[in-house]
Amino acid sequence: MNLGMFMMPLHPPQRKAHETLQEDREAIMLADQLGFSEAYVGEHVTDLAENITSSLMFLCSVAFHTQQIRLGSGTLNMPNSHPAAIAAQVSMIDHLLQGRFIMGISPGGLMSDAEVFGNFGKNRIDMFVESINMVLNIWNGEAPYNLEGEFFKVSTARSMIPEIGQGIILKPYQQPHPPIVVTAVAPFSKGVTSAAARGWDPISANFLLPQWVKSHWPSYVEGCAQAGREAKPCNWRVAKSIFVTDSDDALARRYAHSASGPYHFYFKQLIRKLVGFAGRSNLFKAHDAIPDDQVTAESVTSQLVIAGSVNRVVDEILAFREQIGDFGTLLYAGHDWLDPKLAKRSMRLMAERVMPAVNAAIGASSKRAA
Repeated sequence: MNLGMFMMPLHPPQRKAHETLQEDREAIMLADQLGFSEAYVGEHVTDLAENITSSLMFLCSVAFHTQQIRLGSGTLNMPNSHPAAIAAQVSMIDHLLQGRFIMGISPGGLMSDAEVFGNFGKNRIDMFVESINMVLNIWNGEAPYNLEGEFFKVSTARSMIPEIGQGIILKPYQQPHPPIVVTAVAPFSKGVTSAAARGWDPISANFLLPQWVKSHWPSYVEGCAQAGREAKPCNWRVAKSIFVTDSDDALARRYAHSASGPYHFYFKQLIRKLVGFAGRSNLFKAHDAIPDDQVTAESVTSQLVIAGSVNRVVDEILAFREQIGDFGTLLYAGHDWLDPKLAKRSMRLMAERVMPAVNAAIGASSKRAA
């Protein structure tokens, strides 16, 4: 199992943006030094708590400060930009990273972003599909493009000067395009099925109950079957909120589960957005009979955050894998560094002690099964 990172860091909105942005950059650079295989960064325009407004701009800021880690958008919110801009910007960063880029895409889940870009109340799934189709057509086609849909239009027919390069959008470094991944949130996601049928792979979000994460695998298998390709567990990425200490379980629980910790803050913010406004309380419930008022940061954090000493975290990751099934990459979720020393130590322990022990246990189990 590989170790990666998924950064949807929610910082207290009173913190200064230049400080939190530097903290998030430092987390990616540390992940690179520790041998994390990949890192994804989210984006929102209208959220002071989640103030990375462009994942591509942020990734460019660490592109030349990292060596081996693959960097991904997590995600590009397709309805909020023009397909031509997305095609050009992704191509540029793919060249800057010389193949270390992974393209994460979605319709976008923050309703204030949808409103500010004028697509609140519109069919954003249809906008998403039209947008990515146009991006792929730009990359696969030739100028002047002449693409027209319900929401977007792309053409350089009236202004193209091909002999000097004018009117032509840059193609990606990776051909025919960078790998594409989608973040799966809904239980039994039909989006995962559609994505897999197109050759794309899923990331299961870190704020889902294990039973809903598990539901993504059959959806992926179904989509791969439609495309005539093998559904390989190594292509499934699963994000999880994790905090590790050397040996102090009590400290880990205070930092990761108590109301004074950054994980509690994260889920309190998320619940307000997903339950209080978007009506997505089902994400945090084992069954519909649970009242919405029982979905609290306290209950959710204790269920969804793995926290403890190295041995305890190893055991809980293995138990989580036993619940959901085999997968290829565990994405360590990024959170606010309330205590930078503890946060950095957790990442180091995760890379140097937890994952080797997890992989050793998986290898031993595979040998016994054989």
